[in-house]
Amino acid sequence: MGFHQGLSGESYDRSYSNKALLKRIWVYSRPYKKMLLASMLIVIVQAVTGALPPVLVSTILDNTNAANPSLNIFLFLVGTVIFIEVLGFVAYYFLRRIMVRIIGYVIRDLTVDAFSASLRQDLSFHDNFSSGRIVSRITTDSEDFSMLIRLTTDVLSSTLQSVITSVILFRTEWHLAAGLMAFIPIVVLIVANYRKLARKVTTRGMRAMANVNATIKETVSGISIAKNFRQEEAIYEEFQESNKTSYKVNVQRGLVLSIVFPTMRTLSGITIALMVYYGALSVVEGLITAGAWYLILLSSDRFLMPILSITSYWTQVQTGLSAAERIFALIDSEHSVKQIDSISLDGIKGKIDFNNLCFRYATGAPVLNDFDLHIKPGENIAIVGHTGAGKSSIARLVARFYEFQEGELLIDDIDIRKYDLNFLRLQMGIVNQVPFLFEGSIEENIRFAKPDATREDILRLAQTIGNGEWLETFSNGLDTQVGERGAHISMGQRQLVALMRVLVNKPSIFILDEATASIDPFTEQQIQEALNLILSQSTSILIAHRLSTVKSADRIIVLEHGRILEEGTHDQLLATSGHYASLYNTYFRHQSLEYVEEVGEFLKDS
Repeated sequence: MGFHQGLSGESYDRSYSNKALLKRIWVYSRPYKKMLLASMLIVIVQAVTGALPPVLVSTILDNTNAANPSLNIFLFLVGTVIFIEVLGFVAYYFLRRIMVRIIGYVIRDLTVDAFSASLRQDLSFHDNFSSGRIVSRITTDSEDFSMLIRLTTDVLSSTLQSVITSVILFRTEWHLAAGLMAFIPIVVLIVANYRKLARKVTTRGMRAMANVNATIKETVSGISIAKNFRQEEAIYEEFQESNKTSYKVNVQRGLVLSIVFPTMRTLSGITIALMVYYGALSVVEGLITAGAWYLILLSSDRFLMPILSITSYWTQVQTGLSAAERIFALIDSEHSVKQIDSISLDGIKGKIDFNNLCFRYATGAPVLNDFDLHIKPGENIAIVGHTGAGKSSIARLVARFYEFQEGELLIDDIDIRKYDLNFLRLQMGIVNQVPFLFEGSIEENIRFAKPDATREDILRLAQTIGNGEWLETFSNGLDTQVGERGAHISMGQRQLVALMRVLVNKPSIFILDEATASIDPFTEQQIQEALNLILSQSTSILIAHRLSTVKSADRIIVLEHGRILEEGTHDQLLATSGHYASLYNTYFRHQSLEYVEEVGEFLKDS
């Protein structure tokens, strides 16, 4: 499963500057600027209410007779401080309400964009990158990113409170205030050097967690295989190792992220101690009043605490920025399949031409080299050949799942790269070797290709295949629940549903990567009837594994190492005793009626 792979990141990962990330974040926040403005006003109220109590206490302390304090002044002071603190609480409450909405909206938009980006990606992208890691970016990283937005208001509030407090300090005693300000360059220096390390360990921690998610997803998806081969303990051990790797990486991350706040707290304590010492000397020498000294001490703490909070937030900010970087990398990942135009027509006839086409996958030797193949509209061709001959590659190129490197591929004499991709895919019906069904009913899976199809349309179409007898094999007809990936029905039934899904869409081009699973005669007959209906109304490319499919084709293409060795009908190719005849005797002959009769006669004679 390769759980260490995720720590190195994906090839589409990229680095963004903080400025670029914040600019992208603002793009997502801008639609909600009215709420942001309201939150900023509340932040100002919070900052003012946080800075006022020391000023109020200091003023009353300096203007009250210490020998004969007034009870009314004392009660006024207590009431005013309580009112200010309650006002601060109310402001905090409403700020949180607004921020929850903003975060919800932004994360919704970001998640939609990330999910849409993964949907728009080419099949080659999903072949190369683990779906579990992609899911982790869309879900887990989005949650981490939400923390960044929430902390933004906290950082702004803390910064504003420090600015207001610093003004008060300078107005009270600028010498002590200037000494306090000497703390700021030290903070900036430490945070600046800490940033790169924090971003690095945070990104590694996220990759490790994404790797764990990928391991879980792969294990759960393949649980039937694990149980079949009694490998539950082995995959559990692999998960444990993956989880331990994540644990170690995230412990390192936690240690790095936990260093900065204690360091800042120690420096803050030293600074406050110095303020106490020199403030006391100033009071003794009559340079400042006792009230001013109290104001400086309390305000110093209120000045430094927001700065300390910002440094503690910085670890979480780095987590949010790392999450944003990973999500934006997914959104910005380039497509290998690129259209050069967006032609949409009323429909296509289905003429297909490969002219001197060269194709290779991202890694590996060329699959097709100077390949030529010409398919007439409405023609049904079967492609046969050994594994690795290039059969599936031809189908994938026609479906525009992969980009070829040289030559041209034309559909109705138009470069396939000039079509609108959505239009092109709507003209195609594809049934893979292992038909995929979504969890839900049979009717929902059939209607997936054409959402506006009615139940009556589906039933009418179902009757054209064996008078609808295949539906009787399901417990609840069209309402039968197929389970995850169609696990509740047989492979043959899945194929029938997949073929019905194509039939209801009436494609101009049909691609079948026929399954090799053993199917009972009744189901095979139903499948062949459904297949014949599709073949009668479309240009078809059949990657054939069953003799019945091969014999029904108008033309058979024999491939070897990306080259066409032979082509013709079944009888023509058998008559030449060439490569097809060898394939027939190896793969297809045992499926023929003649072979069954020969075996029967042999067993009878013996």
